[in-house]
Amino acid sequence: QVQLVESGGGLVQAGGSLRLSCAASGRTFSDCGMAWFRQAPGKEREFVAYIDRNSRTYYADSVKDRFTISRDNAKSTVYLQMHSLKPQDTAVYHCAARIDSILAFTISNSYPNWGQGTQVTVSS
Repeated sequence: QVQLVESGGGLVQAGGSLRLSCAASGRTFSDCGMAWFRQAPGKEREFVAYIDRNSRTYYADSVKDRFTISRDNAKSTVYLQMHSLKPQDTAVYHCAARIDSILAFTISNSYPNWGQGTQVTVSS
């Protein structure tokens, strides 16, 4: 089991930036593949970004070139740096953890561990 706590959300104007953090505890963080998902009101949870145990990164097309996922194994923390934010990025952002695998990392049901989420609101 991995316990996850997100922080860093808030209200920002379109074009602005935010950095989200997700602190992990429990299972060895360095063994985990880590992801960010988001869920807007009335919509399904969607994949945002994934970083594997070797720090290879993968992104949804909607955030590619604007968002950067990174990890600090010494701090057991994963980050999501967001630039050029758009109103359509407004959502609750959740981090998720699982045993690292290249398979199905965009599928939310493949993650047994979730944080409580942090709200990101982008005003136009």
